[in-house]
Amino acid sequence: MPEPQVLLIDADDTLWENNIYFEQAIADFMSFLNHQEMTPAEVRLVINEAERETILERGYGSHSFAHSLVKTFERLSKEPVTPALHQTIWNFAHRISKFPIELIDGVPETLSYLAGRQHHLILMTKGDITEQSSKVERSGLKEYFAAVEIVAEKNSATYKNIVGKYRLLPDVTWMVGNSPKSDINPALNAGINAVFVPHDQTWILEHEVVGPAPYGVRLLQVERFADLQRHF
Repeated sequence: MPEPQVLLIDADDTLWENNIYFEQAIADFMSFLNHQEMTPAEVRLVINEAERETILERGYGSHSFAHSLVKTFERLSKEPVTPALHQTIWNFAHRISKFPIELIDGVPETLSYLAGRQHHLILMTKGDITEQSSKVERSGLKEYFAAVEIVAEKNSATYKNIVGKYRLLPDVTWMVGNSPKSDINPALNAGINAVFVPHDQTWILEHEVVGPAPYGVRLLQVERFADLQRHF
């Protein structure tokens, strides 16, 4: 693309691995729960529902996730949640923040290339401000971005607010991310272009069919983040 573009770039599971750690925590929690009457798939449905409820109450992040696991245990276990059990369940979630940031292959090189091409890069992630800010700092990628936006939710209204805040031109603005529900569909509906970068471990609550791009809006799908160098 000949002229500089504005790229709003997602963080979790687009720039670095994230959901794999939550999935491991869920697997360990389910093993600890060791439910004798429900299958793992049935237990997972209860966890998903608890997460949907907790997101509405507390937003995103490991703290909210911890509450979801406790809520699930309370619903499925015959024994009460003692302080000791509560701490054990809590640890499944909060150990996630102790994992080092694992960048996805090709990310630093691609960001360097895009910045060198004079594209305007804005990191746009949702979740707990303290938690997400820590990830950005630890990632070592902050230098590539003109700004960092940490929002409570990614929907069409949020994207429209970002466009207005930075006085962006929709024709040259793109949202880049792995989540159809948070990164792609709402961006398209807000009138900006999108680049879908699928990740095979995208959080189940972010699954959604990628909708068609409205008239005049462009949708691009690539296999991996590094492929952005072929298009921008």
